Parts: sequence; C-alpha cells; structure tokens
Amino acid sequence: MTVPEKYGLGPIEVTAITGGEVEMVAPLTGSGYSISGCSGGGSVSSEGSGGVRLSCGKGPAATINDAMSLEVAEILDTTALLRIEPVG
Repeated sequence: MTVPEKYGLGPIEVTAITGGEVEMVAPLTGSGYSISGCSGGGSVSSEGSGGVRLSCGKGPAATINDAMSLEVAEILDTTALLRIEPVG
C-alpha cells in the first residue's frame, strides 16, 4: 500500500501474517528511520536509500519516523486490517 511521502517510507508490502504478527517491508525515502511500538529494523545508506522490515502485533499503534501511526486493528487468518494515519 502506498503511504504519503512525508512519512519517509515508500509503499508498504505485507510479507506474512503468522502467529498474531503482521510482517511488512518498505523502502526508505528519507535520510533516517525510527520506530516505537513494533519490532523492526532497517538500513540507510548515505544517500538516504535502504529498506526496513517491521513486525507488528494487534494492539496499540506504532509510531514510525515520528510522523506515521500504524495500528494492526485486526488479524483474521491470512488477512489483517491496518490503520495508518498521521501522528497527532
């Protein structure tokens, strides 16, 4: 799914839904990356390119790059409902 450029991420792709967790990957479009509320990691090159992998369970929303709120609202077998909105 495509998110606004101001979030610092390119399109987010869900790669797996297993064990109550939604695994996602996204390219980085900004020069840095931060996350709180989900496990994740990424790499950033000196040119600002790179990617990130996230693993989020159902529950409180995670904050990504101090700009985007991502909440796993529901997980049903192989389907997940994600809520993405600006922080604040």
